[in-house]
Amino acid sequence: GATAGVMLFTFHPDHVVEIKNMAISEKYQGMGIGKMAIKESFEVYRSRGFNKMIVGTANSSIANLAFYQKAGFRMSEIKKDFFKKYPDPIYENGIRALDMVLFEKNLP
Repeated sequence: GATAGVMLFTFHPDHVVEIKNMAISEKYQGMGIGKMAIKESFEVYRSRGFNKMIVGTANSSIANLAFYQKAGFRMSEIKKDFFKKYPDPIYENGIRALDMVLFEKNLP
């Protein structure tokens, strides 16, 4: 079969796993694949002894903000001016990406 998307995870102390990047091919978006991948990653990392998953996205990424909350993540922190250090401004949905919004999900 074809690759529908990719996820990249990094690992932190205290049994925390981070979704560093997640991308679903445009042709497969809107089919629930991202939601399935997130749910599967909860199970995989819970079974490996991780107790928390974290992820961050830009304040301007409206779809991502909704997606992660629907997947069970809760907002945990805002890193102000995170994207200001980028050489060129990033705009999404007519909004400049300035802050990183961090989410977390406990994996009981």
